[in-house]
Formats: sequence, structure tokens, C-alpha cells
Amino acid sequence: MSAEEEEEQPEAEAEEEVDTEGDEMAAKLFGTWDVSNIEFNDPSTERYINITPVAHTMGRHASKQFQKSEVSIVERLINRLMQTEENTGKKQQTMKIVRSAFDIVHDRTEENPVQVLVRAVENAAPREETVRLKYGGISVPKAVDVAPQRRVDQSLKFIAEGALGASFKTSTDAEEALASQLIGAADYDVQTYAVNQKEEKERVAAAAR
Repeated sequence: MSAEEEEEQPEAEAEEEVDTEGDEMAAKLFGTWDVSNIEFNDPSTERYINITPVAHTMGRHASKQFQKSEVSIVERLINRLMQTEENTGKKQQTMKIVRSAFDIVHDRTEENPVQVLVRAVENAAPREETVRLKYGGISVPKAVDVAPQRRVDQSLKFIAEGALGASFKTSTDAEEALASQLIGAADYDVQTYAVNQKEEKERVAAAAR
């Protein structure tokens, strides 16, 4: 090997190291949180909880039926938090709230906040609910199993409603309220709004069997 080839080899290795570091940074949510080693405890909802480092897809799935499950669960939480009169359309503001809430979750639990979110969604997802059937003009509640995709939808709804209820017209910041909801749901704390709503739905369904 010539002296010129020996000099070129370290430069090539250095370039490879830079590219690898760039790939690692690109695979992190908000440039901070790794999403490659997230664990799932509920096999029924696993395929509907999508984990990607992309927090804003610019609505490319909006016009496709059932494509919401292809959107990151973090972005779906952000979108759900916007579904109020005060926050409609304020995506950048909502993303900042979620980013700050993730930092709070990490400080309190020393866990990856994406993992905490996944566990919270799994724990707050109701397994049964009721529908109303009419028999001769009389409405009768009937317990039914909840589809996995709807379970995730309901879970995100409960988490967003809990965060809104705890922060709206109170001294509690939205970031603190959201972080408390995520930590409480991840720990299956029945005092948390999301878990309480799940338990209530299942309690009503059990009575209607």
C-alpha cells in the first residue's frame, strides 16, 4: 500500500463516523429521544401505536381512510390536544407543550418519555364499552368489545381531556398537566383522569352484559 492510500484511509473512516452520527441524530424524536427500543405490553394495540421520530407529517395522511394509524403516536397526541376551541390549529405551540412535558416526564421518572407515553396509551385504552340496541322502541344497553384502533383513539382522547381539564383556568401549566396525565396513566393510577374514564367505561359495560 502506498503512502497516499494510507493517508486516504483514515479520512474515509472519519467520513463514515460522521455519517453514522448523523443517522443516529435523525432517528431521535425532537432530536433527543430514541424511539428504536420501545417495548409494547399489549399485543392487540401494538400495530396501531406507530413510533417514528417524525412529529409533524404536514397532514399527508389526512385524506386517507384509516391512515391515522400510520402517523406517529406522538403526533396523534399533539393533534388530539389541538381539538379544542382555544387551541385549534396551533400545532407549533402544542408541539412545544408536548416537548416540555416529555422533559418533565424524563426528570420525574428517569425513563424515555416515549416509552411512558406508549405505556400510558396501553393502560388507558378501554377493552369494553356499551352500545344501545332498540327492541320494540325500548333502548337497551349492550356490552361490546372495543376494536384495537378505537382503543388507541379513546386512550388519546382521555389523556388529552385530562390534560385540558387540569390546566384550563387553573394555575397548572399545560406541560405539567400533560406530564402528570402521562405518568399517572403509565403507572395505572386510578386517580388519573384517563385511567378513571377507562375504568368507568368498563364498569358500565360489565353491568350491561
